[in-house]
Amino acid sequence: QVQLVESGGGLAQPGGSLRLSCAASGSTWRINDMGWYRQAAGKERALVALRTGGGATRYGDSVQGRFTIYRNKAKNTVDLQMNNLKFEDTAVYYCNAKGIAGNYWGQGTQVTVSS
Repeated sequence: QVQLVESGGGLAQPGGSLRLSCAASGSTWRINDMGWYRQAAGKERALVALRTGGGATRYGDSVQGRFTIYRNKAKNTVDLQMNNLKFEDTAVYYCNAKGIAGNYWGQGTQVTVSS
């Protein structure tokens, strides 16, 4: 099993910044990809940013150019730097790890963008 613990998040104003962090523990050798997804109220969970085991990066269309994912494979961590936040970035953000043995999720952390 893999456990994911998220930190960060909270309240930010439009145009502001926040940073989310996620640390994996347990059977981390099972992990290939790590990233972040988000789920806004009444919407489906959607990709925010992903870093594959091979180093490739994918971003959701709505965050391209504003968010940056950082992954430290040695420490089994993945961070999400969120800049120029918008109202529509308000959501619960989930850390995700994928591997040959499964798909793992963190407990989620709330990000609220409000003036």
